[in-house]
Amino acid sequence: MKNIIVCLTFLLTLGGCQTKITDTDLVNLNGYWEIEKVTKPDGSKKEYKVNETIDFFELKNKNGIRKKVTPQFNGTYLVNNQSEAITITQKNGETFINYVTSYAKWKERMVSLTKDILVIVNDQNIEYQYKKFTPFSIK
Repeated sequence: MKNIIVCLTFLLTLGGCQTKITDTDLVNLNGYWEIEKVTKPDGSKKEYKVNETIDFFELKNKNGIRKKVTPQFNGTYLVNNQSEAITITQKNGETFINYVTSYAKWKERMVSLTKDILVIVNDQNIEYQYKKFTPFSIK
């Protein structure tokens, strides 16, 4: 019985630690993000020191786009015409990014969103931790 109480207390505490993402927080999604770390369901992690491409999000009223862009040494970005339409939905206290292209539809759950950190989990339970991209320039 004591073990059950300890387990229930742990689960309630763990559930209480989830960060609820509010409509006000969603403005933080706008801008350039680079993957910092990926955690697989088995707990293995891969850290990224340098990214060739980064994600650009543009969101207004829970609708927008995500594009892959390539930063250049002069502070500009290489951009193509491909993007993914996104919508933000919220259900049961969770926030989702829904993606649509002419080829596919999918969604990812947003675990955390601040002005500096974005954490999302895909349907294979792979967690992606992003950090806000800091532009650079070599002149």
